[in-house]
Amino acid sequence: MQDTMKIAIVDDEQDMRQSISQWLALSGYETETYASAEDALKAIGPDFPGIVVSDIKMPGMGGMTFLKKLMNMDSALPVIMITGHGDVPMAVEAMQMGAYDFMEKPFNPDRMTDLAKRAVQARRLTMDNRALRRELSDGTVLIRKLVGTSAVMERLREDILDLAQADGHVLIDGETGTGKSLVAHALHACGPRAGKKFLTISCAAYSDEELAAKIFGPIDEGTALPLVEEARGATLCLEDVEALSPTLQARLLTLINDQADIPEVRVVAICNHHEQDRSCEDALRPDLYYRLAAMKVVIPPLRTRGEDILTLFNRFAEQFAEEYGCPAPQVAAKEAAQLLQAPWPGNVRQLINIAERAVLQSRRGSGSIVSLLLDDTTDMSHAISTEGKPLKEYVEAFERMLIDNTMRRHKGSIAAVMEELSLPRRTLNEKMAKYGLSRSDYL
Repeated sequence: MQDTMKIAIVDDEQDMRQSISQWLALSGYETETYASAEDALKAIGPDFPGIVVSDIKMPGMGGMTFLKKLMNMDSALPVIMITGHGDVPMAVEAMQMGAYDFMEKPFNPDRMTDLAKRAVQARRLTMDNRALRRELSDGTVLIRKLVGTSAVMERLREDILDLAQADGHVLIDGETGTGKSLVAHALHACGPRAGKKFLTISCAAYSDEELAAKIFGPIDEGTALPLVEEARGATLCLEDVEALSPTLQARLLTLINDQADIPEVRVVAICNHHEQDRSCEDALRPDLYYRLAAMKVVIPPLRTRGEDILTLFNRFAEQFAEEYGCPAPQVAAKEAAQLLQAPWPGNVRQLINIAERAVLQSRRGSGSIVSLLLDDTTDMSHAISTEGKPLKEYVEAFERMLIDNTMRRHKGSIAAVMEELSLPRRTLNEKMAKYGLSRSDYL
């Protein structure tokens, strides 16, 4: 199949329904057919995972009424209208009502395929954006994205939940690629402002004058409000806060000082300044730093997270393998040890890149994870060292990864895992308990 999204075909003429359905099916799409608009409305909801192709003239509920109901239900749903000869004025009216496009009977199959392809792409973008917005407003989902069983990650999740409820200003610090933006969203989504806006701006992306106008106003853009006004009762996330000029740092400090114990605007500041051994404290004026850092979250670098590295690598590799339609690469014991020892200057973002490249080269049947670590653009040359950690740590990390991978592959079937790993049930249960693995996570 070219696409997992559906195409609902609505036409009272059976031959026309079948003709359109067969052609789109040959083009790789999954189709559903309906003899009336009434039947179609029973199956099509606001988040229908696909598009609609509908005739304009039908007995009972006509195509225009059908289109109006669909647009009222979900204005972003692509609807392609099919018109008879001489119905072009009606088709134009349909476009004004929100139809995606129209075709005349007898339809051109190639035009139908092209329209369907573009409409499906537009629908997928809409659905992806909606899913992202839902994720960014769901604190539970965001916390689950902070994967890892290491002590530093357990503490990070606890800190997020505590500071989110405290509802004060927060400073987020950490190396590049550690997930500071994700933590900022989680702080907002887990707190009392979860239903309010989360506004973000990069302080490094604008000139001093532009930044002052966008944050504090005035703005010469119609009815647009400065961020400090728009974020009343909500959260304002300042990325690259260290890029604020001394003047704007002073204005931000005044804003914070003028607010009561429970701030009207909650400021979540993200610091990315880690060059030339300078810290965030060095980059900000002391009084602003201490006001923000009263609640501070430091994201742990990947190299300190132990076996989380293997867990994350496997997760990303599985995702990319599904995307590229190939098996995920199997990690050998030596490669697992090297992944654990790598310095990871780019942190999780770098690990994602390595996982994707590992899947691509595995699909070609060549290369190794070792070569990827050595070929990476950053200095990873000492990743092949076998010094630094006790052998027991590597053995346990590899053992956990092996059981985790096998459980995932067999979807939680204990019997299948016992057979593949040649382990008695009691031993498998003990090892799963030791490594914090639960069968329910794989079902």
